[in-house]
Amino acid sequence: MKTNLMNNGIPISISLNPTLENEKIKPQVNADKKRILIISGIAFMIAVAISFIAKLLVSLIDLLTNISFHGTFSINHSSPASNTLGIMVIFVPAIGGVIVGFMALYGSKAIRGHGIPEAMEQILTNQSKIKPSITYLKPLSAAISIGTGGPFGAEGPIIATGGALGSTIGQLLKISHNERKILLAAGATAGMSAIFGSPIAAIFLAIELLLFEFSPRSILPVAIACITGAAGHHLLFSSEPVFAMASFVETPGNTAILMYALIGLAIGILAVLVTKIVYLIEDNFEKIPIHWMWYPALGGLIVGTVGYFAPRTLGVGYDNITDVLSGSMPMQLILSLCLLKFVSWAVALGSGTSGGTLAPLLTIGGASGALLGSFIISFYPACGITLPLAALIGMSAMFAGASRALLTSIIFALETTSQANALLPLLTACTISYFVSFLLMKNTIMTEKIARRGVKTPHSYEADVLEKITVGEVIKENRLVLSNDNNIREVKEWFANEKEYPENYFIVVNAENEFQGIINSLDVFGHNEVNDSIGTLIKSKHSTIAVDSSLRKAVELMAEENTDVLPVVSKEDKNNVIGVLSYKDLIAAYKYNMDEHTKNNPNISIKRNRLKIVVRGQKLMNRIIK
Repeated sequence: MKTNLMNNGIPISISLNPTLENEKIKPQVNADKKRILIISGIAFMIAVAISFIAKLLVSLIDLLTNISFHGTFSINHSSPASNTLGIMVIFVPAIGGVIVGFMALYGSKAIRGHGIPEAMEQILTNQSKIKPSITYLKPLSAAISIGTGGPFGAEGPIIATGGALGSTIGQLLKISHNERKILLAAGATAGMSAIFGSPIAAIFLAIELLLFEFSPRSILPVAIACITGAAGHHLLFSSEPVFAMASFVETPGNTAILMYALIGLAIGILAVLVTKIVYLIEDNFEKIPIHWMWYPALGGLIVGTVGYFAPRTLGVGYDNITDVLSGSMPMQLILSLCLLKFVSWAVALGSGTSGGTLAPLLTIGGASGALLGSFIISFYPACGITLPLAALIGMSAMFAGASRALLTSIIFALETTSQANALLPLLTACTISYFVSFLLMKNTIMTEKIARRGVKTPHSYEADVLEKITVGEVIKENRLVLSNDNNIREVKEWFANEKEYPENYFIVVNAENEFQGIINSLDVFGHNEVNDSIGTLIKSKHSTIAVDSSLRKAVELMAEENTDVLPVVSKEDKNNVIGVLSYKDLIAAYKYNMDEHTKNNPNISIKRNRLKIVVRGQKLMNRIIK
């Protein structure tokens, strides 16, 4: 065996000619920044467009509402509750349901539902590709549904429309799947921000329900889109809070916060029941022996019947939320609104018509919170809670429990009411509601539908473990180095004399210690021409990874070069190969991170420390006695 076959970690100085990994970093970083600027600019333009579409959608809803319930051709806001149709009001939502059913059958079935689950499904399963036709079919079908009395809000349709517009633009441009996802989320949340003037809540909605990540490349375009949507709201709608409260909320005391926490607990349980009932109704609709196209019409008849007895349940109902938050609505009316709005909305949504969930959830939650607050005050007048804040707590906690979008629900309540003092009770109640929902319900009102189709949605957003660990933390520097001068017979003989050798991958150098490549033991033992040089087994030259680089960077480089090993160079001398990083090292690092979450071991032994204290105490007593 030749002497230039080396082992036992003998240091080697190697002059590398190929491009090093560090030399690629700066151009890559600049390219990433340029892409972020481009995607942010596109997101801004999408947000501008969706702001005007939001205004058009609201105007169309008002127009259809006036035509359907008041017989006037006007885009001024009016409520279906003030109609004078009498018993004929029962058939108005049914007519809207027939039209939506035909649009779903001959246009696109994707217009059914409340928008957000459909957008989530396309992100998770279809590379964020939504049919361009949804861009106009969804708002049109939603306007017909809501304008004819459907108990929905405009936010769900505009979120779906914004997502479809972002996806369509992303399909027209030469961009990556992830960038298309960002544009989809930017369009969707810009729509929400344009309707409610709540840019921060919209950003959190993107993180919690659409993006499933938090990084500069995603959050910056979405934030720009949400800010633009909020500017569109101020320009096209109003600069006032959407759900303005009549009085300023005072800072609650500890007793009041405890009562609000109990309200959050009750609302959390209610949110679970609401979600389960909605999907139970949907399941029963599918058992009806008629074509699904007629489900919205059948649901519309029930909506119209409920609306005949409780006209406030018809339509968007943003006015209902404002009235509940005022604290002056009679409890009997609040109870009627809470129960009948839920029945109307659950049946309509279960029938598969086009609409949203946020406004109904806010109405039901706000009414429930006001009822619970009134009940607590009647038994404990000195508790310190107020009906307006109890309604706001119920409104936000319902959304937190049903969707498990915790931060979105809190910030949304603050932005749409401008009540900063409500932060602590909102945080308390929404956290408890979220906790109850997490314990009692596997999926949410947003994810149950797609979960039934086999689509799994992420439920945690943790830092990438491979980003936190460096290459140097996992590699072993004592790697076998083979000389290119050796032939295959000599290497086989050397291995035969060795009882064990730890690795399957070996660095190959030439006579001048210049790095040539990497081979594995299968190449050595599977080669029949034993007189050939070891260098003939090298299939391709590898790029290198610096020892202080992250494992994520290593994975990206492995994927780029389609290899499962990388030479590792030292931090001080980029021409010195000190080891090899293999996919096994990556798996080991990932497994170690899993163990941190699953293995429960105490670091301090109470029994051991107690024994030490007893022993020291006995020694001290002995000294005192002496």
